[in-house]
Amino acid sequence: MLWHGLFLFLLGCLTGFVEDRFTNPRMGLAAHLEGVLNGIFLLALGAAWTEVRLPPRLEAAAYRGALYGTYANWAVTSLAAIFGTAALSPITGARRGAEPWQEWLVTGGFVSVAVVIVASAVLVLAGLRRRRGP
Repeated sequence: MLWHGLFLFLLGCLTGFVEDRFTNPRMGLAAHLEGVLNGIFLLALGAAWTEVRLPPRLEAAAYRGALYGTYANWAVTSLAAIFGTAALSPITGARRGAEPWQEWLVTGGFVSVAVVIVASAVLVLAGLRRRRGP
């Protein structure tokens, strides 16, 4: 997870170099910040991962969910910046709009990110509450 955290952090930094070239530069800035902050989140989670106590299947679900949620958050925000979508981003997408299929794709992506990252966070919290046996 630490590798993924640093890689996503790097993707966020690189996104910052091109944010002004997106259809919606404000959303490009958001994509830059999502990459950087989600990368830091994965670094922190990776540092604490040995403390997570879950059954193997739930641990795998939490791990994969964290990776999907963080990478997809950066990717969908980047797509929103490229397309210039506005449906779920009234502040950064003000006075913009994209093709209906692009709005639908970005909306679906953001909804999936929200569901998966919340589920992953709940699993990790549950795993951090469990203590190792005597």
